[in-house]
Amino acid sequence: MKNTLKFTETHEWVLDNGDGTVTMGISQQAQGFLGDVVFVDLPEVGDEVEAGETFSLVESVKAASDLYAPVTGEIVEINEQLEDSPELINESAHSAGWIVKIKMSDASELDNLLSNEAYQAANEEEDED
Repeated sequence: MKNTLKFTETHEWVLDNGDGTVTMGISQQAQGFLGDVVFVDLPEVGDEVEAGETFSLVESVKAASDLYAPVTGEIVEINEQLEDSPELINESAHSAGWIVKIKMSDASELDNLLSNEAYQAANEEEDED
């Protein structure tokens, strides 16, 4: 499954659901940087998001981190389990710890995202800085 994920430079992952929607969350690396996640500020279903703009927040014992929309569109589903169990992001960042589903306005925006390989390479470069 990991190879079908795409990533943003700001550490969000995206899965194209094939029906005009994407599922997104934060990457395994991001949850590792954050440490134990204690709160996720979930948006409302129906909220409009703009690619590259902040729309939510994840808080951990170490820091708070903005979430950036990977694509432009409308929030069609939120992971309500995160309200009571934000640690799902740490336990299963790329599956059970998903955050929202977005109905895309423009599917071509997916072309702007990084492949798993490109994301890993970018993070290796970041680690060397």
